[in-house]
Amino acid sequence: QVQLVESGGGLVQAGGSLRLSCAASGRTFSSYAMAWFRQAPGKERDFVASIRWGDDTNYANSVKGRFTISRDTAKNTVYLQMNSLKPEDTAVYYCASRRGTTVTAPALYDYWGRGTQVTVSS
Repeated sequence: QVQLVESGGGLVQAGGSLRLSCAASGRTFSSYAMAWFRQAPGKERDFVASIRWGDDTNYANSVKGRFTISRDTAKNTVYLQMNSLKPEDTAVYYCASRRGTTVTAPALYDYWGRGTQVTVSS
């Protein structure tokens, strides 16, 4: 069992930055693939970024070059640094994990946090 708790969301103006954190507890964190998803009101949950090992990262095209995912295995924490934020980035951001490789389909992730709200004003 893995427990995930997100933090770091908030209200920011367009062009600003936020860093989300996802603290994991439970089973061996380092062996799990980690990902961030987001869901805007009335929309599906979309893939944002994923990481397994240090250089094994993947990003949605909409955030590539603006967002950076990283993990600190010693702290059992995954981060999402979000720069140059746009109003269309407004959503609830969720942390997720699964054993094995990283994938983009939310249905393939086993564990989820409760989410943190990110609001970007224009």
